[in-house]
Amino acid sequence: MSVINRAMGLLAAVAFAYGASADRARAEDFITIGTGSVSGLYYPLGNAICRLLNKDRPRHGIRCTADTSEGSLSNLQDLRDGRVDFALVQSDWQAKAYEGTSQLSRGIPFSDLRAVFSLHEEVFTVVARADSGIASFSDLRGMRVNIGNPGSGQRATMLALMASLGWTMESFSEVHELSAAEQSAALCSGTFDAMVFAVGHPAASVEEATTACDSVLVPLDEPEIRAMIAENKYFEFAQIPANLYRGNPMPVNSFGFAATLVTTRQQRLKVVQELVRAVFSDLDTLRRAHPAFSRLEATAMVENGQTAPIHRAARAYYRSTGLLDRDAQ
Repeated sequence: MSVINRAMGLLAAVAFAYGASADRARAEDFITIGTGSVSGLYYPLGNAICRLLNKDRPRHGIRCTADTSEGSLSNLQDLRDGRVDFALVQSDWQAKAYEGTSQLSRGIPFSDLRAVFSLHEEVFTVVARADSGIASFSDLRGMRVNIGNPGSGQRATMLALMASLGWTMESFSEVHELSAAEQSAALCSGTFDAMVFAVGHPAASVEEATTACDSVLVPLDEPEIRAMIAENKYFEFAQIPANLYRGNPMPVNSFGFAATLVTTRQQRLKVVQELVRAVFSDLDTLRRAHPAFSRLEATAMVENGQTAPIHRAARAYYRSTGLLDRDAQ
């Protein structure tokens, strides 16, 4: 064989290999889940879901990554704008986005929003320095408070709670907007007196705040707050267990909602089906990913915390496995 022929044969082989590689790349689906800050639970949760899906990637050709974000509202906006394929959001903000009752949607319902499944319970949590004298939510008035960064669910829920009580930003002596990743260190350094967090427990950020300095969990148990919770269709009464954190020997009453995974009506059937199959066929692995996920139950994940319609591929899987009635919408 001549040198020219050998060279042409080598080029053909390279072109074939490149073409095959390109075909595989085109056949592979790349999806992104919008999560939250590294110190919260959405980021490890998104990564745990991606690990389950990626484990069988040679078969289905789907590659999943979890992106950090500002939180629930930011995730919903990114999902609506097509910057992420799936999003982890609080169930109260899933509902408000779908119904068009939140500042996110400016009164325009996110009608293409679709539920996939719900996850762990999240509790609205207030942590205060022990030397601040804050013993109830009402004691926050006139104090220095971190309400969370713009785009986060914790901030949006705090603002909704403030509105129901007739509070404004002027109700506090100082308002801080640090993210979940920054707030615990700032609390212990004395930057502010209290912080709020919407999170599943146990949470690393709350553990940091109660370990690095003397901090207390503040109950939301006053009559006007209990009445607001009872009247609000998005919230449920919740309790943080006793002795979960240093210096907090008593259970703490508050309110909560569910963490939920959502997507859009346009999301590919194959992708949704494979993601749901990966999670529900190996739920024990997800439960072991974090103590807050240990109580996940398949039926509750399908039935609870959903306002948007369930994506049709997820609904088909739940019906086929008996998790959803055949006539359920």
